[in-house]
Amino acid sequence: MRHPIVLVLLLTLMGLLSSESAAATNIKRLRVIVSSDFPPFPVTNSDPDDVQSMVRFLLYANEFDVEGLIASAGTHGMVAEKKNILAVLDEYDKVVENLRKHDSMYPSADALRAVTFEGRGNNHRVPVRFGCGQQAAADIIGKGKDSEASRAIIAAVDKPDPRSIYVGVWGGPREVAQAIWDVKNTRSERELKAFIGKLRVFLIACQDATHEWLMSEFPDLFIIESKKTYQGMFGSDSRAWAEEHLIKNHGPLCAIYPPRAVAGEGVIEGDSPAFLYLVSANRGINDPENPTEPSWGGQYVRRGSTKHYVDGPGPASIRQWRADFQAEFKERADWTLP
Repeated sequence: MRHPIVLVLLLTLMGLLSSESAAATNIKRLRVIVSSDFPPFPVTNSDPDDVQSMVRFLLYANEFDVEGLIASAGTHGMVAEKKNILAVLDEYDKVVENLRKHDSMYPSADALRAVTFEGRGNNHRVPVRFGCGQQAAADIIGKGKDSEASRAIIAAVDKPDPRSIYVGVWGGPREVAQAIWDVKNTRSERELKAFIGKLRVFLIACQDATHEWLMSEFPDLFIIESKKTYQGMFGSDSRAWAEEHLIKNHGPLCAIYPPRAVAGEGVIEGDSPAFLYLVSANRGINDPENPTEPSWGGQYVRRGSTKHYVDGPGPASIRQWRADFQAEFKERADWTLP
């Protein structure tokens, strides 16, 4: 069955709803947490593509109930600093009223600041190493290694809200793993099962040892493991396109969009699939509960009887949607202008 938002889009085309009413109408809002190894900008200690993805995500913040923006450890520095996310929210604050002219559902910068949390990394004496197979998960999660971020994940799941929580992991999944470790070691099996049952985790690449721990220890945890498929975002558009349609003459938020990342120049955004599959779900393209369906975040195959979904058709399953998601990106960048 198509998502009900399709009916809204059809009514808009028929002229029965204004575009603003269509944007504000959301039959089933998704609860979302973003966990990013978010660097300062200009970028000095991580991959600039996190800044690219955050700019795009904030332009779609009207479509979700944002439960958390988590600064996690990842990439080169393996540090976690929420001040970097707070800095980008200062830029969002400068354009949010322009965005609200198109949809009143855009959250305030203060609302997003209130759900911004810091994980733990090398700057908190947790010696996280980049990549899988580099250390034991027990080195970086366990008793006394909780953080305000891992506690925030637990608190979000514990809310009396029956909706699932979609956690996009752009950096290392240490904070998600620590939350699950704490629940596993303080609650009953039944309570752990209920807790895990509300989580929908999207893992980009393989960025620390807890990735393997989650995949091996929790076959009933809904996980999309995008080890290669995410690369379909690479080169979605050129540096010239980014400069014309985002960076230049599009206000302070778009101005911080880096014109290149580690993987090359232009629109890279290797982390964006972790929320783009939810955006395409809002357009009736796919069911977010079934990653085997084609989506803007890629298409995946189920691993055996687990609830794990791994690379299937690969990067091409994202590339086929470039014209669609880039056209929307350009439009929303224009929304930031007076």
